[in-house]
Amino acid sequence: MPEKLIVTPAPHFTTGESIPRIMFTVIAALVPATLAAVYIFGLKTLGLIVACIGAAVLTEVIFQRGRRKKITVADGSAILTGLLLALTLPPRFPYIGAILGSVAAIALGKQIFGGLGYNIFNPALIGRAFLQATFPVWITTWERPFTWLSPNAEAVSTATPLALMKFEAQVTSFSKLFWGNVGGSLGETSALALLLGSIYLVGKRYIEWRVPVSILGTVGIFGGIFWLINPEKYPDPIFHILAGGLILGAFFMATDPVTMPITARGFWVFGIGTGVLVVIIRLWGGLPEGIMYAILLMNAFTPIINRYTRPKAFGRERE
Repeated sequence: MPEKLIVTPAPHFTTGESIPRIMFTVIAALVPATLAAVYIFGLKTLGLIVACIGAAVLTEVIFQRGRRKKITVADGSAILTGLLLALTLPPRFPYIGAILGSVAAIALGKQIFGGLGYNIFNPALIGRAFLQATFPVWITTWERPFTWLSPNAEAVSTATPLALMKFEAQVTSFSKLFWGNVGGSLGETSALALLLGSIYLVGKRYIEWRVPVSILGTVGIFGGIFWLINPEKYPDPIFHILAGGLILGAFFMATDPVTMPITARGFWVFGIGTGVLVVIIRLWGGLPEGIMYAILLMNAFTPIINRYTRPKAFGRERE
C-alpha cells in the first residue's frame, strides 16, 4: 500500500527561530550600546530607557485589548521599539516626552497599520520623528559626557560632533567618536559598542548584511567625493560613518524585515538610496543628521523597490 503524500503550501521546512527569539536577540545586541550610554551619561539614563519601554509595552496592551486581539507583548517587539527610541534621545530628555514618543511609536507607527508585520514605517523612528516635530528644543539639548563624575560641572553645554562640524567647522577626533567621549543621543556616542552588537547580529544572520553595508559604503563614497573636492568644508568618510546615529540606524533600524525590501537587488537599492539621502541632509539640509528621515523615506519606497526588483519567473514574461 503506497504511503499518502500530503501536499501543503510553501515553505516546506522549519527552523528553531521565532519572533520572540529574534526580538530578544536584537535586544541583547543592543546591551553594549545601552551599557555604554549608562557609563557615559550616568544612571539617570536608565530611567529614560525604562520610561520608553514601559510606555511602549502599555500602549501595545491597550491597543490590543481595544481591538480585542491577542496580547503579544511577550514577543519582545514593543520592548525593542521602546529601547530603540530611548537610544535616539538626548540623556536629559524629559520623561513625559519619552512617554509620549513611545505612545506615538506604537500607536502611529505600528498598531494603526494592524500590528506587527503590517507597519510600513519603522515604529521607533516614527516616535523619534514625532518628538523632533513636537519638542524641537528638548530633542536638541545635549550633555557633555561623564558629567556625572563631576557633580558641579555644567550638564547641558555641548553639541553633537555633526552639529559642531556643520555649524562651526570643528572636527571631532576619531578616537572620541569610536570610544564614545562625545555628546549626542544615548545610542549614537560609542561606535565600538554599536559595532559589537552589529557584528553579533550579522554572525547570527538575523539581519540582512547588504543593507548596512550599502548604507555605510554609500555614505563613505558619496561623502568622500565632496571631501576630496573641498576638505576644508566637508567632513571625511570616516567621520561620516562614525559620527551621529548612522551605525545605529544602518544595523538596527534600516534592517527591520517588515519595512525593508525583500529582494536581493532591493537590499542594495534601499541601502544606496538611504546613504545618498543621509549625505544630502547632512551637507545641505537644515539638520546636522539625516539617518532618521532617510530611512523613513526609503520605507515609503519599499513597495516600489520590491515591485521593480523582483526576479523574473522562468517560463513566463514579466507583466
